[in-house]
Amino acid sequence: MKVFISILILILFLPSVVKTEELQFTEIVDGLKHPWGMSFIDPSNLLVTERSGRLVRIHLPSQKIFPVSHTLKVLVLRQGGLLDVLYHEGHVYLSYSEDRGSGESSTSVVRGKIVNDVLTDVEKLFRAEPPLKPGFHFGSRLVIQGNFLFISAGERHGGMIAQDGSKHPGSIIRINLDGSIPISNPHFISKKDWSPEVYQIGVRNPQGMALSPFDHQVYIVNHGAKGGDFLGKVKFGENYGWEEIGWGGTNYNGSKIGSGKASDPRFMKPMRIWIPSIAPSGMAFYQGDTFKEWDGDVLVGSLKFDMLVKVDMEESKAVGETVIFRDRIGRVRDVEIDHKGDIYLLADEAYTSLWKLTR
Repeated sequence: MKVFISILILILFLPSVVKTEELQFTEIVDGLKHPWGMSFIDPSNLLVTERSGRLVRIHLPSQKIFPVSHTLKVLVLRQGGLLDVLYHEGHVYLSYSEDRGSGESSTSVVRGKIVNDVLTDVEKLFRAEPPLKPGFHFGSRLVIQGNFLFISAGERHGGMIAQDGSKHPGSIIRINLDGSIPISNPHFISKKDWSPEVYQIGVRNPQGMALSPFDHQVYIVNHGAKGGDFLGKVKFGENYGWEEIGWGGTNYNGSKIGSGKASDPRFMKPMRIWIPSIAPSGMAFYQGDTFKEWDGDVLVGSLKFDMLVKVDMEESKAVGETVIFRDRIGRVRDVEIDHKGDIYLLADEAYTSLWKLTR
């Protein structure tokens, strides 16, 4: 175990007050390779995915790693692989890039149970249609809100496919926990041309999604291109505009994204936009005693700047921002909060560790 102290002094986008905190980083286990998602089974056991397809259970008291065997048909290609994991009431939900043959893949989701470190009783709940060849922008975060499972489906480098609600890529999906389709989804009420599973459209690559325990709404962070990353709510039947607009970002060659305008009433406005991009990934709403003054704020991992950002929230609105740390653990891929309020962190690196952040 390694313990070291860091001083929080970094500030992003000129917040009104510089906050200084003493932070303690504890290395729980090492030897992880490009981990992507994590979810607590209970206070002592944490599930972690690796993009290579490996699923592990980390026993926190003993700091030991136990592989969990499975037979999922994962296509490990560029950004694809075994991606998010979510444990809920005895079931394990997993998202991954499913090999659909002929070089094509889809963002797919299964549900199963873990018995003696084996994934059993596996059910296919969702697969994004159509399958596509590019190995980019899978999205793949999972959130449960009541009896609903939300899935972020990236647009797979398909651009304007995100404006086609009849297709899954570039949308937020909402299904029931058993994979059936809620009759309260937009397709059945006001968006007859949308696929029945689609809840919201117009996203590029939402690699962070979380349920607020305070207002009980679902939020995402979404990758823009060169600028235009954003934080926003998931809302029934709404459209975030990609690829008609890029929320202040440009294409990587500097050209304008799309022909739309941010003032267009068809497009839902994000709560916070990052220019330049921070490459936001895993996110979590803070609730706990360790950093009690952060209750209700959003923690967002940044892949580009190797940092953890705290977005200050008041009455479900983003009002400020602080960098908690930078250049400590690598590209911050995922964030989880335990029952006490300690913060667990994964970095998307070739050889990395599970870290715990406390005071």
